[in-house]
Amino acid sequence: MYLHLPAFKSRNFRLFFSGQTMSLSGTFMTQVTISWLIYDLTKSAWLLGLTGFLQFIPTLLLTPFSGVLCDRLPAGALRHRWNQRNLLMLVQVLGIIVSFTLTTLTFLGLVNFWLLMIVAILGGLLKGLDMPVRYAIVIQTVDNRDDLGNAIALYSAMLSSSLLIGPAIGGMLLATVGAKYCFLYDSLSYVVALVTLAAMRLKPNLTSDIPQTNNTWQKLQEGFSYVYKALPIRVILLLLTLHGLAGASYMAILPIFAADILKGDGGTMGLLSAASSVGSLLACVYLSLRRQVLGLERVMALCPATIGIGLIAFGLSGQIWLSLLILVVIGGGSMLQVSCGNTIIQTLVEDDKRGRVMSLYSLAVIGTLPLGNLMVGSLAQNIGASYTVMGCGIVCLFEAIWFTRQLPILTKWIKLKTTSSNQLLNSTT
Repeated sequence: MYLHLPAFKSRNFRLFFSGQTMSLSGTFMTQVTISWLIYDLTKSAWLLGLTGFLQFIPTLLLTPFSGVLCDRLPAGALRHRWNQRNLLMLVQVLGIIVSFTLTTLTFLGLVNFWLLMIVAILGGLLKGLDMPVRYAIVIQTVDNRDDLGNAIALYSAMLSSSLLIGPAIGGMLLATVGAKYCFLYDSLSYVVALVTLAAMRLKPNLTSDIPQTNNTWQKLQEGFSYVYKALPIRVILLLLTLHGLAGASYMAILPIFAADILKGDGGTMGLLSAASSVGSLLACVYLSLRRQVLGLERVMALCPATIGIGLIAFGLSGQIWLSLLILVVIGGGSMLQVSCGNTIIQTLVEDDKRGRVMSLYSLAVIGTLPLGNLMVGSLAQNIGASYTVMGCGIVCLFEAIWFTRQLPILTKWIKLKTTSSNQLLNSTT
């Protein structure tokens, strides 16, 4: 196994991978369950989109500052100091408090729309705190820098497997024992993540210590300036931003397809959510077996076209089996696009700017979802869910055309950076 998945040779990465898979599966299960309950309680596509919008607003606001904080902190444990691992542990503790509170109130039968709205917003707050740290700390969990590409691909696989496990189990629990056990699973998953993070032993990254005379706004400006000057990174982030607005926002109105178009129940909602994750997992298996960054940009160029065609087909489908197959394709294309962008940026970005750049990456992938959710919720309320996702698919096709025209610049940049890195490695050995 280590021959093909060398990142697993590192004990820290094994702990990080297992704990975060459990935790994130609970998080995605809760997201699906909250969406289903809100639509079940209100029957309003607009309120469903509004909840998605408000859920990600804290993420949008906090993520850049979390990236600055991440670059200020060392990765490993230093006595009497905060570090990246401890910040992640703090987020897990806060998650336990929020999740157990929701679980208790649900068991008592006190759940309502406003409670679900508040929990969704608090969940967005926690995401804004920990997402850049999750991305940045991956590099510190592997003992050999040569294993970084595999670790990044496996991290993407962890996200997709969590997206698969969470909604799949959540759908079964919704259809059998109810939403309260979905929330209970989420609460327990935070505990597992906390234990595995505590067991990790990361070495301090002394180069990440930032002089205290540099204030937060200066660091933010420095991160934005770095991304602006690096044209290929800017192109990738712009593509991922458009994906968050049009390519991924269909997830916000999946309850409408499950309940009204496909005439299903909570189990149908779980199947639809899990189907895209099956494609995501297959995509990450492919990426984990790759060894070269060069060529991923061409894979990225195919993804928007695949997603666009898939969304148009999904909007036209009225059969559960066909919709599930289409979502597998959409999920695979989405994960390939996001993971290829992650791998390219993570491999080539400067270490002292990693947290800030990955915070902007997180904003591109997740931070655009508030506007996307509000947009598709409003459109679905006025023109219908099917026409809404078909329109998003058309936008994705235009994205594919635009990104294809940027490929020569991106390929040249990757060749230049990877060649320089290899020459530096050879000179040191």
